[in-house]
Amino acid sequence: MVFKDKIKLAFQDAQVRICAALEAEDGLGKFSVEEWNHDSGGGGITRVIQDGQVLEKGGVNFSAVEGEIPGFMKNHVSAESTHFFATGISIVLHPHSPLIPIIHMNVRYFETNGGDAWFGGGIDLTPIYVVKEDAQQFHLALKNVCDQFDTEFYPAQKKWADDYFFNQHRNETRGVGGIFYDYLKPADGKFSHDALMNYALELTKTFVQVYVPLMAKYKNESFSAQQKEWQLMRRGRYVEFNLVYDRGTRFGLETRGRIESILMSLPEYASWKYNFAPTDNSPEKDTLDMLKKDINWLDLI
Repeated sequence: MVFKDKIKLAFQDAQVRICAALEAEDGLGKFSVEEWNHDSGGGGITRVIQDGQVLEKGGVNFSAVEGEIPGFMKNHVSAESTHFFATGISIVLHPHSPLIPIIHMNVRYFETNGGDAWFGGGIDLTPIYVVKEDAQQFHLALKNVCDQFDTEFYPAQKKWADDYFFNQHRNETRGVGGIFYDYLKPADGKFSHDALMNYALELTKTFVQVYVPLMAKYKNESFSAQQKEWQLMRRGRYVEFNLVYDRGTRFGLETRGRIESILMSLPEYASWKYNFAPTDNSPEKDTLDMLKKDINWLDLI
């Protein structure tokens, strides 16, 4: 089996496994399943959950598409490359409760007919209210999976996540960060195709291991109208990042991807309150004060 078929099947299996775990913890919502074709080749499977007991809206998407290399990527590939193949999983979950964080994960593989190949991805957590213990446990889980492959992964990829998941126009991070990597190439000699595929698959397992417990921890706790209003404003900041800075959104649009799948990352409801500033010494202000780069969450507590 050629490698691109091997990783495509592995990502499809991971999609099914993740959806099953989320459905079990939600207890009510079920993922719809929609298969689609890309106009230049390949396609994907979009799985969306809406109006669950815990999850208001979420998507766990798989794609494996091919086509001509878009102009904005030509500087990243060899001169003889004209066509690409890309496969991956993209996940965003928006819970009902403002006490449960938004979470995002993306793992992907890209190759060209000119011999280029690389992996990318990341996972990050966007709490509406930052709980230091939760952020620490999240980062510890990521460090543990990174260290299985290379002890240099976590510090480098944590730094990249801080820089990437950053709303420059707000001067604030999207959440408490996580890890992010791109252009990780088997050709660099340190890792094989299979090793980097296994790293991506371990991240899909870690996704379930960190998020399902957060769902369980907070799903039965009550929340106030004020907390819900704050959640909608924080979702607005999430939307700003995805539409202004997100590479996956850009890649999907530039390659004529399926718009419903590309924009499934957006919440059903969000708000933008003009010139809002939380009061001093409030939980909302405390959260804003922690939306900064380069916080060492592992040593914070």
